[in-house]
Amino acid sequence: MTGRSSGRSSGRGARRLKVKVRTARGRTISSTRWLQRQLNDPYVADAKRAGYRSRAAWKLTELDDKLHLLKRGARVVDLGAAPGGWTQVAVERVGRGGEVIAVDCNEMEPVDRATMLQLDMTDADAPDRIREALGGPVDVVLSDMAAPVTGHRQTDHLRTVTLCEAAADFAGAVLKPGGAFVTKVFQGGAEGTLLADLKRLFAQVRHVKPPASRDSSPETYLVATGFRG
Repeated sequence: MTGRSSGRSSGRGARRLKVKVRTARGRTISSTRWLQRQLNDPYVADAKRAGYRSRAAWKLTELDDKLHLLKRGARVVDLGAAPGGWTQVAVERVGRGGEVIAVDCNEMEPVDRATMLQLDMTDADAPDRIREALGGPVDVVLSDMAAPVTGHRQTDHLRTVTLCEAAADFAGAVLKPGGAFVTKVFQGGAEGTLLADLKRLFAQVRHVKPPASRDSSPETYLVATGFRG
């Protein structure tokens, strides 16, 4: 896929046969519901057809279609990149003149035309290693990270905000003036400090929920543009 075409199947709006999943021995009701939702999710099917590693790729596609963050030739860092769906989209959007670094604590399968770094973005030397790999500051920092889910919404929200704050600190250390930062948050009312910090660092900060983000999900995205440097 090239350019800014989303590449999504036009059949997503068409009627589909709904797959029903029976609860199997050893599988909980919640996991059965998750499996049924996955099997009936048109974004999952479209991601497989497009060669993306996760349905989350459509979230970044829709965010970029709306906000035009991933410009040709841009330098991009994808934090918490595994399994690589966002990295794939970033590589497509910035083109061969751009550079993408995928960062994750865990080892992940390579993505063509992306540099893979297995490191913890909270390490003190992480920003220096990123700048060294790219040869300078970056245009966009992406983060689709979320803390492991506990099932308690407020706890999950607070843990994810902590990750977002760390990602924002990282972005502040590697972005060039005018750069952009995108991070996932859970709606829960504990973003005050994070929002205040981002508004201080960036010219504009907004909440965006792309269509690919399920209505039932509390997730949304903070998009900060115009890094003040």
